[in-house]
Amino acid sequence: MNATRTLLPRRIGSTNALLFVVCLAQFMVILDVAVVNVALPEMRNSLHFSTTGLQWVVNAYTITFAGFMMLGARVADLLGRRRVFVAGTALFALSSLACAIASSRGMLIGVRALQGFGAAVVSPATLSIITSSLREGPERNRGLGLWAAIGGLGASSGALLGGVLTQVFGWPAIFAINVPIGALVISLAPRFIPADLRSTAPRHFDVAGAVLVTAGLVALTYGIVRTEVLGWSSSGVIVPLALSVILLAGFALVEARVASSPLVPLSIFKRTQLRTANLIVVLMYAALFSMFFFVTLYLQQVLGDNALQAGLSFLPITLSVFTASSLAPRLVARIGVRPVVTLGMLCATGGLLLLTGVRPGGDYFVVVAPGGILAGLGMGLTLVSSTIAATQGVPWTQSGLASGLLNMSRLFGGALGLAVLSTIAASSSRGVGGGALAMTDGFTVAFEVGATITMLAALLAALGLRARPASAVAPALVSAKPHVSERLAA
Repeated sequence: MNATRTLLPRRIGSTNALLFVVCLAQFMVILDVAVVNVALPEMRNSLHFSTTGLQWVVNAYTITFAGFMMLGARVADLLGRRRVFVAGTALFALSSLACAIASSRGMLIGVRALQGFGAAVVSPATLSIITSSLREGPERNRGLGLWAAIGGLGASSGALLGGVLTQVFGWPAIFAINVPIGALVISLAPRFIPADLRSTAPRHFDVAGAVLVTAGLVALTYGIVRTEVLGWSSSGVIVPLALSVILLAGFALVEARVASSPLVPLSIFKRTQLRTANLIVVLMYAALFSMFFFVTLYLQQVLGDNALQAGLSFLPITLSVFTASSLAPRLVARIGVRPVVTLGMLCATGGLLLLTGVRPGGDYFVVVAPGGILAGLGMGLTLVSSTIAATQGVPWTQSGLASGLLNMSRLFGGALGLAVLSTIAASSSRGVGGGALAMTDGFTVAFEVGATITMLAALLAALGLRARPASAVAPALVSAKPHVSERLAA
């Protein structure tokens, strides 16, 4: 009895420390997707970027982050999650330092790409460490809930933190802040993350599959982000998209017929829960990532807020994402994944419909705050419960793979949604007479399309996800890797 009493606090404390380390790293890499947006004007003045060149400060990070995601996920499974996590964090911190001291346009874009590669290694490793170290059921759901909450917080607080850091310290501060955070993560990881289990099985690395999927995803991401400047019918968009289809088809052929130890075993896609959850995440990010973009433009270009004011305006939305993410694991344990995801997407739909009321001279507290808060609640509920659904029942040997798929769905959903909805908004603004009214008319149409997307996601959740609560776990799954969980108490 005394031994049990001693062990339990130590185990809970160790679990909390593990979650702190991996969630801090996840917050850092997700934050850097959006934190640069409000600093772009200052970067343009400091390094003399053109308008076209400035977009690559964002795109260089997004493309490498998404393109190398599956490679990073598989490397963590094969070479050890903790060592890959530490190495990726070190690379991310060093490249962040290089971003902060960059003295030319080319240097900044180059090290932003390197930073994205580090993020592609770190992000899937964080989720894989949680799913492979914590027992499936309430313990893991709590960890997944916190991980998703921190990821949502990073995505939604980018404008706020970027505005504060840029206005007080200048644009290099948005990158320099990652250096002490990375150092803290690296120092704590060996103490609180379980050592990588040693395996006597040979480590086969699917080189052909890795090259094809990485090149295919980079080409796909590149084609999507270029639509913002070139349009969908441009050869600069069509060619990389067509190339991505060819490369990804070749990857599927290699995985199914050629590779003895495939990078992505296609059998994982037989899991209906995983497929459905990933599709829901794609749809959610397609609608809500672009929402943050359009609201930022509305606040700054229509209502006249400066960068700091616009950032502070996102604080209620950020808090709503975090609050819903914190509540979601308990809701999932009570009523199951399907109702929570469905409710989340219905909330998001309601929030986007409220945002269709944006107009010149509009009131932030009447339209933006209520709509953003409701959409943020939907995002928090859906992200956590979809993460639980996507990783539920996946063998721990494939946890990195499942994590990589989920992270890739988030990035591609956001990139694709922003490309499509910004094109729709721009097209809807033409011929209206120009000015703020034309801009808000375009935003309104984009929000309407986004609401349609989230309603489709709600329908998909209601019909495609399992009804049983996530806490109902088969005993075999719990006992499959007890030694990993037990290491946390040591």
